[in-house]
Amino acid sequence: MYQQLYLHWCQRYWLKHRHHPGYFIVVWASMTGILLMFMLALPDPLFNVPYSPVLYDRRGKLLGAQVSLDGQWRLPSTGPINKKFSIALQVFEDHRFYMHPGIDPLAFVRAAMQNAQKGRIVSGGSTITMQVVRLMRGNRDRTMIEKVVEALLALRLEWTYSKRDILALYSAHAPFGGNVVGLEAASWRWFGHASQDLSWAEAATLAVLPNNPGLVHPGTNRSVLQKKRDALLQKLFNLRYLDRDSYFLALQEPLPGPPKPLPRLAPHLLARAVAENSLPLIESTLDGLLQKRATDTLERYVQQFSKNAVMNGACLILDTRTGEVLAYVGNVFATEEALSYGRAVDIISAPRSSGSLLKPFLYGAMLDSGELMPAELVSDIPTRIGSYNPENFTKSYLGAIPADQALARSLNIPAVRELRTYGVDRFARLLRRLGFTTLFRPGDDYGLPLVLGGAEVTLWDVTSVYAGLARRALFDTAKTAFFPPWYQSDDHKASQSEQRNILKKVVTVASEDQLLSRGAAWLTLNALSMVNRPGEDGAWELFKSSRKVAWKTGTSFGYRDAWAVGTTPEYTIGVWIGNASGEGRAELQGSLTAAVVMWELFSAMPATTWFPRPDADLVPVEVCAISGLPISQNCEASRIDYIPYNAPRKESCHFCVSIPMTIDRTNRVIITADMKDPVVYEKHFVLPPAEEYFYKRWNLTYQGLPPLKPEHQVHSDGNSVPEIAFVNPEASSAIYIPVEIDGKSGRLVCTATHRRASAILFWHLDDTYVGSTKGIHQIEIRPGPGTHILTLVDETGSSLHRSFTILSEP
Repeated sequence: MYQQLYLHWCQRYWLKHRHHPGYFIVVWASMTGILLMFMLALPDPLFNVPYSPVLYDRRGKLLGAQVSLDGQWRLPSTGPINKKFSIALQVFEDHRFYMHPGIDPLAFVRAAMQNAQKGRIVSGGSTITMQVVRLMRGNRDRTMIEKVVEALLALRLEWTYSKRDILALYSAHAPFGGNVVGLEAASWRWFGHASQDLSWAEAATLAVLPNNPGLVHPGTNRSVLQKKRDALLQKLFNLRYLDRDSYFLALQEPLPGPPKPLPRLAPHLLARAVAENSLPLIESTLDGLLQKRATDTLERYVQQFSKNAVMNGACLILDTRTGEVLAYVGNVFATEEALSYGRAVDIISAPRSSGSLLKPFLYGAMLDSGELMPAELVSDIPTRIGSYNPENFTKSYLGAIPADQALARSLNIPAVRELRTYGVDRFARLLRRLGFTTLFRPGDDYGLPLVLGGAEVTLWDVTSVYAGLARRALFDTAKTAFFPPWYQSDDHKASQSEQRNILKKVVTVASEDQLLSRGAAWLTLNALSMVNRPGEDGAWELFKSSRKVAWKTGTSFGYRDAWAVGTTPEYTIGVWIGNASGEGRAELQGSLTAAVVMWELFSAMPATTWFPRPDADLVPVEVCAISGLPISQNCEASRIDYIPYNAPRKESCHFCVSIPMTIDRTNRVIITADMKDPVVYEKHFVLPPAEEYFYKRWNLTYQGLPPLKPEHQVHSDGNSVPEIAFVNPEASSAIYIPVEIDGKSGRLVCTATHRRASAILFWHLDDTYVGSTKGIHQIEIRPGPGTHILTLVDETGSSLHRSFTILSEP
C-alpha cells in the first residue's frame, strides 16, 4: 500500500516541479532517504529461530508437539490470527496500528510527556511494528540509537509486509511467560486449546502478557495481571466489541493456572517425522478421532495383558484404497515411569519375527503359477526335511486338507511343503517386490522357516503389503508395493513439497504382472475370510461379527510376537502385541491378544463392504468335489472353482480311481491273466497311505480302499494304489544325527504307514534286517555316515525302498 502511494506521489511531484530549481535537491534527498532505508535491509528470514515440531491431523487438529531446540515452546503458525486477540492487542498496544506507517508520532509525544511527569521511562511509544523489529533484533538494550534504528526498520518493515503479516509476525514471536513464545503455544500452554478457540477473556489475558510476561506466573503478580486484563476488557466493552452480557461473563473467567501439557496422541509418529524431515509443521493424514480411539483401545488391552508381563503393543490403520495412514500408535503411551518397559520404542518400524503372516502371499503366488488350486488337497503329515522338522501349532496332523482351509487354519506343515515346491529364493524375491524391505539376505539363508517366521518384518511393511493385496483385488491397475503416506500430499501445499520429496518412497518393480494377479489376490482374500479356524486361531468364536474381513494372525517362535492384520475394501488394520525387549510369554498368541484388539478396532469402524469378484481375471473350472483338482472320469461329484486367468491348468484328479471289485462289491480284486471271475468297477477316493493314516482319524466317512479278496493277497499289486508309505526319512534327504550325552552316536527314528491296520512291516537297512513292526510302524536305527537304503517289506511281499544320507557334520 505504502509503496503505491509513494510512487504515485513521486510521479505527481516530478510532473509539477520538474523545472523548479529545487527539484534536484528534493530528488537527491529522496533518493538518499530511500537508499538509507534499503541499506538498513531486513534479514532473511526475519526470525532465524528454531520452531517446535508440531503434528496435525487431516482436519488441522493438533496431535502433538515437541519443545524447540532452544528449549522454547514456539509453534509455527497455521492460519490467520485470531480476530479477538488481534482486536485486543491493537486496543492495548497500538490502537492506530492501521493508520500509521510503522511509527506513531502521537505515541512518541504521549510517551515523552508520561516519562517527564514520572521522572523515569514508563512508556516507549513503540508501535506493534516496532515491537516486531525489537523481537527480531533479540530485545537489545533500550538506547536512543537503538530506538532510532527500530523506527527506521519499522518503516522498512511496513514497506515490505502487510499489516496482517506484521500482526502474524508479532503473534508468532512475542513472549507469553516462561518458555512459551507465540500465540499458538501460549493458547495451548495456558488454556489447553487452539488459538482459534480463544474467548474474549483469554484473548485479553494474552494481549497484555507480552508487555510483562512474568505476570502469568503464580504469586503477587497475579493481581496485577487481573487488573490489566479487566481494564482491557472494559476498554473493549466501551468500544462496543463486547456486549454487556459477554463483558460480565468475561470478567468471571479465571486467570490461567499452571502450564497445561500439549496433546500427545501420536508421539512416536512425531518422533519419526522429526527424524525424517526438517520441517516443523507436519500435516499428516491421520484422523484425530480414530487415532484417539486406537490409542485408548490399545492402552486398555495392554494394561490387561500386563498382568501376564506383556507390556507393549502397536497398531496401524490404513485407508485401503489410498494407502493413507489413518492411525499410527507406535507403542502404548510412553511416560518417564514406563520407559523401563521400552514404551518409547516405535514398534511400527521395528523388525520382528513374522510368524505366519507371509503364508497368504505364498498361497497367492502358487495360484498364479498353477502349482496350486484354491481348494486342492495338500498333505498335512509328519514331515522332516533334512534336520528341519516343522510342526503344526496344535502338534497334530490332518493327513490332507484343502489348501484354502490350510491357509485359514494357519497350518505350518502344508505351508512348508508348498514353499519347498515353490522355492525359497523365488519366494523371497517376491516378498521384496511386494514391499517387505527387511528381507536383505539371500533367500537360501532363510531356508524353509521363512514362511513360518524365519525372517523379520515390520508392522509398517506388513500392514501396507496387506493393503496392497486388497488394492490388487479391487483395481486391475493398482500398485501393490508402496509405502503408505502419513503426510498430507495436496499439490497446492507448497510448504509440504520438500517433505513429500523426502518421504514419498515407492518400491519400483519391473511389471505388476510379476506380482500377484488380481484373480489370485481375490482368491487369497477369500480364503482369509473363512471363519472356522481351529488350533492357533481357535479363539475365532470370540470374534463373531456381521462384517466380513480377510485377516491373518501370526505367532513367532518362542511366543515373542503376536500379530493380527485384517483388511476390507475400506480399511486395513495391523496390530502387534509383545515385549519390546523380545521377552516371550505363553499368552503371546496372535488369536488371543492381537486379534482381540484388531477386531475391536474393526467393530468401531463404519460398515464395510466386500471385494467384488473380478470375473474378467478368473476362469471357472470344474473340479473334484473332494480333492479340488480338475475333474477326472473317476470323480463322482464335482463343483465349480475359480482360478487366476493366466494360471496353467493342473492335471486331472489322481485321488479318485476306479477299483475292480467282486460282483457282490464286498472286496477288491487284482486283475490277472488267468482270472475268470466277473468284476465290477467302483469309483473310490483314495489317499496315499501316509495321508490316509491321519486323514481317517478326522474324517469318519472316509472309506479308502475296500479290503482285498483273501486269495488275491499273495499277488503282486504293482499296478494298483500303493499299500506302504514312508513318513520319514524324506526321499534323498541329508540328515545329521547329533552325538548323545553319553558319547554314543545318536539314533534316527523312522516312521512308515500301511493301509491295513493288521499288516506287519519288516525293516531292512542296507540289506541288513533291523526288525519288524505292527500297528504303529516306527523303529530306531543307528546308521553311520554315508548313503543308505531303507527297505520295507510286508507279509504279502510288497516292498518299498527309501534312500537317504547321514552327514558326518551339520
